[in-house]
Amino acid sequence: MTTQSGTTPEIDTDVALIPRDLAADAAGRPRRPRRSRHRPAWEEPPGKVGAAVKFVVLAGVVLAVVFPLWTVVVTSLSTQAETIRAGGLVVVPGELTLNAYKQILSGGVVTRAALVSIGITAVGTVISTIVSVLAAYGLSRPSSLWHRPILFVFLITMFFGAGLIPTYLVVSGLGLVDSYWALILPGAVSAFNVLILRNFFMGLEPAILDAARIDGAGDWRILGRVVLPMSRAVVAVIALFYGVGYWNAFFNAILYINDNAKWPLQLVLRSYVLQGVTLPGSGVGQVDVATGAVTGLPVKMAVMVLAIVPILVVYPFVQRHFTKGVIFGAIKG
Repeated sequence: MTTQSGTTPEIDTDVALIPRDLAADAAGRPRRPRRSRHRPAWEEPPGKVGAAVKFVVLAGVVLAVVFPLWTVVVTSLSTQAETIRAGGLVVVPGELTLNAYKQILSGGVVTRAALVSIGITAVGTVISTIVSVLAAYGLSRPSSLWHRPILFVFLITMFFGAGLIPTYLVVSGLGLVDSYWALILPGAVSAFNVLILRNFFMGLEPAILDAARIDGAGDWRILGRVVLPMSRAVVAVIALFYGVGYWNAFFNAILYINDNAKWPLQLVLRSYVLQGVTLPGSGVGQVDVATGAVTGLPVKMAVMVLAIVPILVVYPFVQRHFTKGVIFGAIKG
């Protein structure tokens, strides 16, 4: 571009005409982008040192979680000779065998306990989820009968409990001792889970529910056709909470179950690992016919793996709903 005098004006290289993030310093190196004034410091991308520190911390956390699982699985697949050579838990796998799993799955106490745990978890999760959804939906409707007194009762149970002896007397009075229902009904409903569901239901758009009601839908149809399809994430998370709770529970079995044949898997695992009790038909402390080696520790670890695997299998299917469900169902204020 030339002026009327035929001279070419100098290009103004003022800093205002060059983005600050692209401007170079005196040595010709690009400047580091400045932090945005609209974002806090923790939302800025980390530098090389920060990324390295995060990698080391996360790698340490993963190692702390994976290493114990690795030792348990490898020990369950090892022979008694390998555990003796390793002085206990096996870290580096040597001779691998499935004898421990064959023993615990051969129809003894462990197999029966696993079936009991699966049945209790399946039935209990279904009952608890259905009851919690119905209670939460009823409490989320301001026009429901005795809405506030019932909600107040739910809140009281979160802070005050009847105690162990009164609870046992109630279960005993209902004739549930030595019954599978004693492992389900006493903890069938969690007030915390009901409040999470209630808060989510109250956050739904009222216009959608009013439109369904204008079209002639009743409360049951609104719940089944409108509310539940919009609440899959939070319901899946609540079902996961209940399922994990039922699968890992053993204290109710200690209190209410006297028959060893009705023990859940977690109580059998507690007897093997913590107390060292050997039950008839369990395979613990028996001699393997093929190798002649006693497989006590591998069998204990195999029982532990059997208690962990179902949750590890189910969790990935619910994990994608986990964060969304917890955030949507969280109490905001």
